[in-house]
Amino acid sequence: MGFNYAIARRAATILVALATAAALKVPHAPTAQPRRNAAAPLLKRVASAAVAFSALGAPLVALPEAALAAKPSDAATSAGSRVNKDPESLLRNGLPIGGAIGSATKKAEARKVQQAVEAIKDDLRAKRIRAAGSDVVKAQTLLGDGSKIAAGAPGPVKEEVEALLGELKAALDPIAAILADTGAAGSPQERDSLDKAFAAQATAADLVSKVEARLVPAGLKYANAPPEFKNVPRLDGRARVEWTMVKKDKDGTFAVDGILYKEAKMEMILDGYTTPLTSGNFLDLVSKGFYNGMAIQRADGFVVQTGDPDGPDGPLIGYGQDGDPKKEPRRVPLELFVDGDKAPTYGETTEDGQRGSAQTVLPFQAYGALGMARDEYEADSASSQFFFLLFDSDLTPAGKNLLDGRYSCFGYTIAGSDFLGAVEEGDIIKSVKILKAPPPFGDYKGLDP
Repeated sequence: MGFNYAIARRAATILVALATAAALKVPHAPTAQPRRNAAAPLLKRVASAAVAFSALGAPLVALPEAALAAKPSDAATSAGSRVNKDPESLLRNGLPIGGAIGSATKKAEARKVQQAVEAIKDDLRAKRIRAAGSDVVKAQTLLGDGSKIAAGAPGPVKEEVEALLGELKAALDPIAAILADTGAAGSPQERDSLDKAFAAQATAADLVSKVEARLVPAGLKYANAPPEFKNVPRLDGRARVEWTMVKKDKDGTFAVDGILYKEAKMEMILDGYTTPLTSGNFLDLVSKGFYNGMAIQRADGFVVQTGDPDGPDGPLIGYGQDGDPKKEPRRVPLELFVDGDKAPTYGETTEDGQRGSAQTVLPFQAYGALGMARDEYEADSASSQFFFLLFDSDLTPAGKNLLDGRYSCFGYTIAGSDFLGAVEEGDIIKSVKILKAPPPFGDYKGLDP
């Protein structure tokens, strides 16, 4: 029987995912050596094998057979794409419109508009001008009766939603005008038209985010966290954080697309709707300056990881209680919000909970997704160490990358993520600061930071 390249490619990709997941474990015992050192050679070998197999034919496919029949969630799919890799789209999908139970009609109508607006961007990227024009018409048609989306909202909120829907409808008109005459394919006029259409679409997408954020019930808070973690700071809502890094070499630069930068600046959204304790703990450490001046402790092409207060070879492994490094680290439970649940779950992976194929509301499927590192054998062992996942849809497929359901994804990098590919071990975190956050971390009262 001949060599089956499809099976070989699939096996190679699954090995990459396994190796990646295994390498994310953070040693719990103070005397343990970091597992990442032992896993790095395996990662490189498996990655090389995956690349070699991918060069033989079609793109890598790593979904196990049991996953082929799995029902995709909002997060797993986007307009016209198999895997939704857009962090802002994933954040929109994660908004608890109407609450965990919510109004099915209101949510469904809002999601239809969202998908139509997001489809414009997908089609513009592929230069499917006619299809993008159809997406605009579809979105405008759906907005023809915005009463279904605003229905049931409290008076002031309803008026605000209706006003935002009017702004959204008006924002779509310029896109239709631009696409009506883009010029010849490859011409300067086409490039200029596409640039303008992308900018107009971004404005429309931002308005969609604002509409959906207003549909989240005021004061929404899940009160089912285990009592032993009552002292862990909470984030009820969302926060925006700015991250600045410099090279370990004083004169070093970050090279991105042929351009050199002295500093790497990124912005992240932390999502307290799905991970209130994980996000709250992280934001608390940011507010205390815990990460300022810290070195990047791992950067291997799969993840960028840091948060060990005295480096991978020191005795400390997390943030000491009350800020005292001599005290036991403050622990954060494994916190997962599975699509369809009414609240986060704690202390167990989806596999341990007999829900191995369940999709989390915020999946690890965007470049720069934020995840909490933890001990391999203890679910509730996270403290201060976290990672940015350098997502690749072939190597870490949506919903089946062995990270979803095993680690807490608590947000996404929404600006500057290209810098992550230029980050090396030893690079220094110059500063991390809160841009917008609700009380007690800030005074931001809105829902769309």
